[in-house]
Amino acid sequence: MTPDMVATLRPLLAAEASAEAYASGAEPGDLEQAVWLRLLERLDTDGPPLDPQGWLRRAVRSEVRRSRRTSRLERPYGAEPAEDRRPGPEQVALTAARHRALHDAVRRLPGRCPRLLAALLSPKDLTYQEIAGELGISQGSLGPERSRCLGCLRRLLTPEVAALEARG
Repeated sequence: MTPDMVATLRPLLAAEASAEAYASGAEPGDLEQAVWLRLLERLDTDGPPLDPQGWLRRAVRSEVRRSRRTSRLERPYGAEPAEDRRPGPEQVALTAARHRALHDAVRRLPGRCPRLLAALLSPKDLTYQEIAGELGISQGSLGPERSRCLGCLRRLLTPEVAALEARG
């Protein structure tokens, strides 16, 4: 492809791509790139076209038809895969392992702590009044009892967490 050919065809290609892109919903720059690529491929196999301006117009229209077919067949993601907020299988497994470790530690606590923390961790989302009724203690003593139990849990889990961090 000679520099003269590029200089001659560039304004025509820009005009054709702009006109066709508006009607097809394609980007003019994308059409231009596709046509330049087609021209380079053609130069490698068949040489330069005999009527470059006519070939260029036909190539633009052909790319527009291809773009329309592609847009009818391809559907965009609702969100980019990287933006998908649902946890993957690895995250699900890690979360399940953390939950198991937490519930195992809660079961090892002394006194009423296992029952109290199990009630607080319950998926039922119990109120303090319901928890107090279930455990048979006053609602006013739930806060201090919870604080003591969480302190015990923290002390119980500190060596385990430190061991996991040391391993990486």
